[in-house]
Amino acid sequence: MAYSSQRYVKQLITQLKWQLAKVGADSVAGAASEVGGIRHCGLLGKRLIWTSRTPLSSSVTRADVDRVQAGFNFRRLINDYKQLSKFKLSSLVVLTASAGFVAASGDTIDYEKLAWTCLGTFGAAACANTLNQVYEVANDRLMSRTRNRPLPAGRLGRLHALAFALACGTAGLWVLYDKTNATTAALGAANILLYAAIYTPLKQVTIANTWVGAVVGAIPPLMGWASAAGQLDAGAAVLAAALFFWQMPHFLALAWLCKADYMAGGFRMLSMVDATGRRTAFTALRHSLYIAPVGLLAVQAGFASEPFAWEAAGLALYLVYGSTQFARQPSQASARKLFKSSLLYLPLLLAGLAAHRLPNRHDVDLQLLGKRTLDCVPLGLRAQLGRACGAVEEAAVQLSDTLVANNIKCPSKAYGDSEELHTTPHPQQQQQHQEDEQEDEQEDEDELKPTLWEDMAKSGRA
Repeated sequence: MAYSSQRYVKQLITQLKWQLAKVGADSVAGAASEVGGIRHCGLLGKRLIWTSRTPLSSSVTRADVDRVQAGFNFRRLINDYKQLSKFKLSSLVVLTASAGFVAASGDTIDYEKLAWTCLGTFGAAACANTLNQVYEVANDRLMSRTRNRPLPAGRLGRLHALAFALACGTAGLWVLYDKTNATTAALGAANILLYAAIYTPLKQVTIANTWVGAVVGAIPPLMGWASAAGQLDAGAAVLAAALFFWQMPHFLALAWLCKADYMAGGFRMLSMVDATGRRTAFTALRHSLYIAPVGLLAVQAGFASEPFAWEAAGLALYLVYGSTQFARQPSQASARKLFKSSLLYLPLLLAGLAAHRLPNRHDVDLQLLGKRTLDCVPLGLRAQLGRACGAVEEAAVQLSDTLVANNIKCPSKAYGDSEELHTTPHPQQQQQHQEDEQEDEQEDEDELKPTLWEDMAKSGRA
């Protein structure tokens, strides 16, 4: 009787095992998570049941349960791709490229070309971000902020990620080349190379990686500008400088907030060699001050109206205030405030630029931009600069007179006979030579002035 009962129980258990095996891995994993988990829940359902004599364990990870429950889940795959591309960061890159495109547009904005520029820029950014994660898989596993990304968590393999990066980069660069121009595509390719092959390895070598990364962030506005204008000029340099200097307080604050995480991951950041935080804070403050004249430069470059200068100055003061608070008392709280200030600064600056852009934008070279900017410098400071330049010029003249007085021979300036030497000329000949040079300089200036006005008249700027 007892033997029959035992046999009946064994048959019942066997049938129960096969029924559970037919249900599938999804229901088994769900039940396992409710009971407390199974150590090897990543196995197939049938094998999982036949090894069910192993005691249930609570050491199962969420990634193991997700892997069994998901199987091939298209929605989860898309989410992994978003994490590989760093979707939010890539979207910010697209925003800065769009700002460059809008600022460089003429009377009308070519929205179709803008859309292609955004698409190609996003592809290039996604490629660079994915290659960055492929390189840093081991480091990301050690950081709480990144250990759940697709590669460290094991949801995707490196070859899969490399294929995704190759697809994004190829598609993005082809769109930029075919739908915009070669300059934009070349900038995109250079940015991928700079980010993946130079900046990413440097993160584990030197704290100077932050400045290299800032160059990477300054290139997208150049891409947008080149796409709209077909070339780069002084206005593009102003936008690139704004993005470069903005990234320093933004990332230095983030590096201070994530100091322990970066240290665990083996990355070299300024905050890791700065125990008090003073060096980090004052570096952020210095670059916040550098960004202050961006609005004025944009107006002088001719692609924004005067109200933008006031708005940009106000935003810069807000960023400087946050940096000052961080410098006065480096802490997690002050670093978080600076980080939030930087997040608010950039979109407001770009929105103001879009609102106050000049439809009849005109190109200004860097020399003329420098002259216009100097005109805005207060007279007292300008006088000091003039005296300093005069002192340098006077020292150069004295040095030249000393050489002449001591009859020191100098190489001939004539092309083709550079090896020949000439003696010191007679004082009357020297005076005549100086007068001839002054007349030549005056003639050159007289020739340049009408040329400048003629160029302005041809382009409708006079």
